[in-house]
Amino acid sequence: MESKIMIVDDAMFMRMVIKRALKTAGYENFTEVGDGREALERYKEVRPDLVLLDITMPERSGLEVLDDILTENPGARVIMCSAMGQEAVIAQAIRRGAKDFIVKPFKDEMLVQMVKTNLKA
Repeated sequence: MESKIMIVDDAMFMRMVIKRALKTAGYENFTEVGDGREALERYKEVRPDLVLLDITMPERSGLEVLDDILTENPGARVIMCSAMGQEAVIAQAIRRGAKDFIVKPFKDEMLVQMVKTNLKA
């Protein structure tokens, strides 16, 4: 069965970068969400195998969305994406239940390896 990956980021460019990197690695089943308010609703509909979640978004932060997703599904696999300099927020996300994190800008190979590792977990 093909893995379903949900990409939540308010920057369309960033969603494109992530999708391109993962398509190159053979992934093809994506759901894109542009804001934190829509993320939980789409999560419930799609039930993705993995969520790539931006921390800084308007409306609802990635941390709030992480809490929502883990309330809905405590076993959810969520990788947080953050900009440089947000180490304290990253640590908080891991304590709250995120499986991993990647700092932007990132190398495509690093993202792909992280996704593969977390889909196997």
